[in-house]
Amino acid sequence: MLRGKIHRATVTDTRLDYEGSITIDEDLLDKAGVWVGEKVSIANVNNGARFDTYVFRGDRGTGIVALNGAAARLCAKGDKIIIMGYELTSEPIRAKVVLVDDDNKAIKEFLY
Repeated sequence: MLRGKIHRATVTDTRLDYEGSITIDEDLLDKAGVWVGEKVSIANVNNGARFDTYVFRGDRGTGIVALNGAAARLCAKGDKIIIMGYELTSEPIRAKVVLVDDDNKAIKEFLY
């Protein structure tokens, strides 16, 4: 089940020579209920790429959404992406969805 989603985040940086992952502002992680170390699926709105990686904590309030390592080849700075965290469960759950502006600041939050 989808548990948390950050919708249309803007990629702030790509760092090829870095341990693989995605670095996300801690404020966004908290709002979406996405955990550090969690496996997430990424959908790139600009080029259609879809891939999985895991989450690193970014500095709170910075708006950072940076693709690291091999994932950096699948996105460019400025691309819009959707970040989705899932949970294996036998019970229905309601996903936390966070819509962000161009600076990766939450503009709307709701349960899906």
